[in-house]
Amino acid sequence: MACRVAARDVDLHLSVPAGRRLAIVGPNGAGKSTALSLLAGHLRPDSGEVRLDGRVVGSPRTHLPAHRRRVVALEQRPGLLPHLSAVDNVAYGPRARGVGRRAALDRARTELEAVGCGDLADRRPHELSGGQAQRVALARALAVDPELVLLDEPLAALDVEVAPAVRRLLADRLTGRAVVLVTHDPLDLWALADDVVVVASGRVAQSGTVEEVLARPASDFAARLAGVSLVEGIVDDDDDLRTPGGDLVSGVRTSAAAGWRPGARAVATVDPRAVAVHTDPAPTGSTQAPTSAPAPTSPTQPSAHAPATSPRNSWPARVVSLVPAGALTRVTAELRDGQRVDAEITSRSVAELALAPGSPVILVVKAAQVALYPRR
Repeated sequence: MACRVAARDVDLHLSVPAGRRLAIVGPNGAGKSTALSLLAGHLRPDSGEVRLDGRVVGSPRTHLPAHRRRVVALEQRPGLLPHLSAVDNVAYGPRARGVGRRAALDRARTELEAVGCGDLADRRPHELSGGQAQRVALARALAVDPELVLLDEPLAALDVEVAPAVRRLLADRLTGRAVVLVTHDPLDLWALADDVVVVASGRVAQSGTVEEVLARPASDFAARLAGVSLVEGIVDDDDDLRTPGGDLVSGVRTSAAAGWRPGARAVATVDPRAVAVHTDPAPTGSTQAPTSAPAPTSPTQPSAHAPATSPRNSWPARVVSLVPAGALTRVTAELRDGQRVDAEITSRSVAELALAPGSPVILVVKAAQVALYPRR
C-alpha cells in the first residue's frame, strides 16, 4: 500500500509479505485507523494504490468495496449479530459468499472447535463472556479464509485475566497469515507481530522487525513501547552525544561506525532501571553529602564490550511526575532542554528524598548502561 489521503494529511507506504504479521503503532491521530480503513476498503485514497495479492483493489480510479475484498477485521468489540447463535454468526460469512448452508455450518463448527468454543455453538452473544465472544469473532473472521486479517486493538476491551489466553490463541491461529495489527501494547508486538511500522503525523517514522525497532527506537513513542528513555543530540568532538541543553551523554555504541561523526545527529537510549536519582549537591563549603536513590536493579548492559569500570553520566533535571507501581516508583524528570528521562527507584527512596513535582535532582547513570547510535 502506497496511499495519500489529503484531508487527513496521511501519506503512508506499507508492505505485508504473505505470511508476515505487521504491527502499526503510533500516537493518537498518527494515521493508524486511516491505514486500516484504506486496507479494508472503507476509504478511497486521493493518490496511490492498495494492492492485495498483486491486484489493485483501491486507487482514485479503482475501488473494490469492502464486502468484495477478502479482508476481515477483528476489533475491540466482537460485533457479533445479537439475534444469531455463535455457530450462525460464524457461518454468516461463508453463507454471504455463496456457500451452501450445510457446508457453511460445518465450516463454522470446525472454526469454533479450533478456538475452543465448540460447546458454545448454540449460545447467543449475550450469553458469552468477553473472552468467549472475542474467540467466536476470531472464528467468524477465519471462516471466510481471508487473504488479509486486520486487528484493531482486539484485546483492549478484555479483562487482564482473559487477554493473555486470547493473545496466545491469536498467535496460534494467525500463524502463516498476512496480518496488520494496530496496538498500543508492547506485549502484542512480541506475541503477534513479526514486523512493526511506527507512524507519526501521517508518515512512516521507522520500520523494521520488532526486535530492530524496540532495540533501536527512533522516536519517543517507540522508546516508550520499548520501556526506555530516548535522549537526542549531536556527536561532539570527543565522540560523545551532546544534548541541545549542553548535557554530555557518554555510552556504548551499539552499531557500526557508519554515520557516527562529529556534528551528526545521534540518540541515546536509557533504561529507567539503570538511573539513580540524587538530590542537588550540598552548597559549597557544606560537609553534608548529597542523598541519593540508587537504581533498584541492574539491567542487561547494551553491549558485551562495555568497559569493566564505567564512567558515569550526571544530568541536572527537575522532577515532572511520580507514578507509584508497587514497591517502585517511576520518576519522570526533565533535562535542561526539555527532554525527559525516566528513573525507577524504590518508593521508600522517594519518601526519603522528599521528591515531588518540581524538585531539582541529579540523574546519574553508568555509561555502560547507555546505548548510543546514529540518528537515521
